[in-house]
Amino acid sequence: MTHPSSDGESRLARGKRALAEIDGEAGHAVAAALADIAPDFATYLFEFPFGDIYSRPGLDLRAREIATIAALTAMGNAAPQLRVHIEAGLNVGLTREEITEIIMQMAVYAGFPAALNGLFAAKEVFGRRFPPAHDALSAR
Repeated sequence: MTHPSSDGESRLARGKRALAEIDGEAGHAVAAALADIAPDFATYLFEFPFGDIYSRPGLDLRAREIATIAALTAMGNAAPQLRVHIEAGLNVGLTREEITEIIMQMAVYAGFPAALNGLFAAKEVFGRRFPPAHDALSAR
């Protein structure tokens, strides 16, 4: 069941708007990269996860990114998507410490290998986003 906005906004438009709010241009770059191999998949990406699920009431984007980071970490084999959602988590207000704790929590439920993969993905994102010279975590 979809949850259209009160102004009749389409799933595609709603999804593009939600994705832009979460990922800036990164999500649109993924869609563009799919254009030559699976253009319909890019549409599905906008419509279902972002147009239908992320746009639902009940959880704000911050809470949705917490759940997404936890799920992708637990999968243990989704590092590219996890990096995208770590960036998204930072975009919607999560701190590096919160993201690190979310990933560490997954060691209990998904095992140390999955948590290690998640921590290395986070380290990569943090290194790009926060250069080491200015990184408070590197002082630890």
